[in-house]
Amino acid sequence: MIYDGTCGFCCKWIERWKDLTGPGVVYRPSSEAAAEYPSIAPEEFEKSVQLVLPGGRVLSGAAAVLEITAPHSRFARLLQAASSGIPLLGDGLEAGYALVARHRTLFSKLTTWFYGESARRSTFEVSNGLFLRLLAVVFFLAILSFRQQAPGLVGSGGILPMGEFFSAVRATPGAWAPSLLAWNPTDPILLGLCDAGMVLALVALAGIAQPVCFFLLWAVWLSLVVAGQDFLSFQWDALLVETGLLAPFLARWRWSPRWLRADPHPMARFAAVGLLFKLHFSSGWVKLLSGDPAWIGLDALGYHFFTQPLPNPLAWFAHHLPPDLLKVGCLGMFGVELVAPIGFFMPRRIRHFSAAAVLALQAGIALTGNFAFFNLLTAALALLLIDDRAWRFESAAVRRPISRRGVAVLACGLLACLSFVQTLHTLGLRGPWDRVLQILAPLRSSNSYGLFAVMTKSRRELQIEGSRDGVNWSSYELFHKPGDGARQPSLVAPFQPHLDWQLWFAALGRFESTPWMHSLLVGLLKGRADVVRLFESNPFPHEPPRWVRVRAFDYRFADPREKARSGHWWVRTPLPDYCPPVALRSVSGNQ
Repeated sequence: MIYDGTCGFCCKWIERWKDLTGPGVVYRPSSEAAAEYPSIAPEEFEKSVQLVLPGGRVLSGAAAVLEITAPHSRFARLLQAASSGIPLLGDGLEAGYALVARHRTLFSKLTTWFYGESARRSTFEVSNGLFLRLLAVVFFLAILSFRQQAPGLVGSGGILPMGEFFSAVRATPGAWAPSLLAWNPTDPILLGLCDAGMVLALVALAGIAQPVCFFLLWAVWLSLVVAGQDFLSFQWDALLVETGLLAPFLARWRWSPRWLRADPHPMARFAAVGLLFKLHFSSGWVKLLSGDPAWIGLDALGYHFFTQPLPNPLAWFAHHLPPDLLKVGCLGMFGVELVAPIGFFMPRRIRHFSAAAVLALQAGIALTGNFAFFNLLTAALALLLIDDRAWRFESAAVRRPISRRGVAVLACGLLACLSFVQTLHTLGLRGPWDRVLQILAPLRSSNSYGLFAVMTKSRRELQIEGSRDGVNWSSYELFHKPGDGARQPSLVAPFQPHLDWQLWFAALGRFESTPWMHSLLVGLLKGRADVVRLFESNPFPHEPPRWVRVRAFDYRFADPREKARSGHWWVRTPLPDYCPPVALRSVSGNQ
């Protein structure tokens, strides 16, 4: 390949092609090689690159570029085949090449803007290593958080006993529950599976046998999510399942505990970035699709900070920011969710800007709310957009041939396609793929996303109370709920208090339409220890109450004057009871 060595644009792209082709192609500037090829006119070297094939045949322009890149790029191979069969396409490619060649200065500047000082192929060794270790941390935290609450949530003495759930699944024709707990849903097996998952996460964190560890972690977490029923039904629970299935293809084998630098398989990284795209674009699109005036009018953040399930202390301050600033923040959120994802697949500087936008949004969400491990997991995925040069790391894998492992290409290609069709489904485009998504739904490894599609504009909180005499009532206080309003919002993420979260969703509906609330009240009336331990305090330590009731209150953040006067973070107003006083015989039914 002979090129104009005085052209900065040419030199940048020659540098990139060297990485791609390796020693199979020799690159020489025309100032050195022109004399050896008198059959090529000097002006031809100025017009385009010249490729001299082993037999002496010479290709120039777009045809030369496709000839050297086709063996290493599926897209280039497709273009080369199409242009040979469609002369008009070949002419168009040559015309495009000539246009770029005539305006080299402009395109050299554009290359610098998009790629930086070098256009070399990006590698992602550092980011991939960080992603895998952060993912191991997320798995550990998610499993640990659930383990502490699992007996009271889904244990044999919990709110939704998993044994009853799996029995119901087995009795339903055509239903299936992909869980390692389905065959023996006992408390020791549940806790043992959690312990095994945490050990696997620590082994993966150490960098030992990561492909196997992450595959087993996917199986463990999927099993827990299925057994967890309503309490592990949040979007970040599904996101962790989906990410966990991709992780084995991003990891590399290593049996010693050390930092493993490995450029991820291109198809595996593409599938992971596709998941990040689906998460953000779907989340933005459903807000527009809902037609909610709060989102359309950019007023949503005026409600979000005090109506979100578990605000933290900074949420109070964010809520009292100037309304115009909150509108700007809402507009910026739409930019990150709808515009930035396009940059995930663009040249490196645009890709890095998109990554920075995602990380900034996740930092803002984490600073003002408790969304379990969602922010950490999303940030880990966003790291896969940042290449090694951004970390000031020169990869040793630049000239290494790209692996073409058939299993990774097939599996990750399939997962990427599922993300694509799931996005089409979210956009409202229906087709035969809907049936495929329906069949694969129990595996929870290709999911739709869309947080807060409709903004909640008021906050109803539920207060559970018990009584021995029907006259004097005592409250079951949760660890992270506002209570009487004097309690400062807590900081609990990346852990998740599952009952606190589900009570927020229960407050949006009616008692009759929330079956697990019936089970919760039965557990309190029977004094089940595992259920009672989900609360911060037990007002009936010696004997369970004879009656329970669920009161409802409307909450809003106190304004600065109210807070300064009373010291309360919240102002609450009583609402009609969510559930009137009930005794065990009236609420238990078939419990």
